[in-house]
Amino acid sequence: MSENRSDMWHVDTEMSLQAILDSPECSLLLRQTLTGTIPWQVRNETPLRRPLTSPHAAPQWVAVLLALGSTVTVEGNAGPAEMMLKALLQRRKRGKVTALHVPKETAALRWGEAHVARTPADDPIVAVIAVVEMADPSVGLEQRGVVRHARVALTGVWHNPVQLAEAPARLVGRPLDKAGIRVVAEAVQEEVMPKGDFRGSEEYRRAMAGVLPRRALEECLSQEAEDE
Repeated sequence: MSENRSDMWHVDTEMSLQAILDSPECSLLLRQTLTGTIPWQVRNETPLRRPLTSPHAAPQWVAVLLALGSTVTVEGNAGPAEMMLKALLQRRKRGKVTALHVPKETAALRWGEAHVARTPADDPIVAVIAVVEMADPSVGLEQRGVVRHARVALTGVWHNPVQLAEAPARLVGRPLDKAGIRVVAEAVQEEVMPKGDFRGSEEYRRAMAGVLPRRALEECLSQEAEDE
């Protein structure tokens, strides 16, 4: 189980979001999302369990956790069980969520963020978090620049507050480049099922679901180019 893995950050769900932010193990990506979208008072009053079970409370932060491939421990009738956070949000298992397990950042990790809002102070209408893990170049020169994992989480374009797109899986096993990113972004735009409201129409949200994943993934590409 993840509790025994040193490459994971294990967090008790009774911790407040502010205590998580104050932890030295809180990564830059998690820190920026917590400070950028959730006020200090709310962070102090909100235990981690709340956004994990009700993601509308902090959709962008949950999007980061999804994009990182986080898992959770759920206490059910048969005892504790570990599962992907994605499965928990899809209500595949009932029980009390007792722990969150977040993969620690490595040198192979690239991430990007993009969003649109009516004003800088408003909650995003659509937000995207992209996380790409590149293959370890030490395994062979032929693997250099090849994508090992790719996840893109979006808010504001599903019936659920936040959800992973399926299309980024097409990047796995291939070099990260603009052509592949463009194909994936177009596929994400076709994949989403937005519902319009006074903040943004269905058409606008779908259009942003094509633009923002490309921007976030191109940010990952820029980081990869800097490390070469």
